Amino acid sequence: MDHVATITLLIPGPLRAAAGGASALAVEAPDVRGLLQAIEAQHPALHRNVCDETGAVRRHLNVFVNTAHIRDLAGLDTALASGDHVIILPAVSGG
Repeated sequence: MDHVATITLLIPGPLRAAAGGASALAVEAPDVRGLLQAIEAQHPALHRNVCDETGAVRRHLNVFVNTAHIRDLAGLDTALASGDHVIILPAVSGG
């Protein structure tokens, strides 16, 4: 972990109350896992809404780095670069 990037975490409306009403947070983290750990320390209610008790992202949420889903990258180990945007989006389902 030589490089710690400052990224912007974009928070959807339903989760903003857990982040003190913020629509975006500036977070320093080398990767998505580090981002989630920083959120756990700074905004524990937001972390509980995003991650389950094992630390995994909840199944009904999608996490994107810029425009790529982390499942198509390196998952929680996806590296972050300064200026990146991480977006948490609730899954949309329907028929």
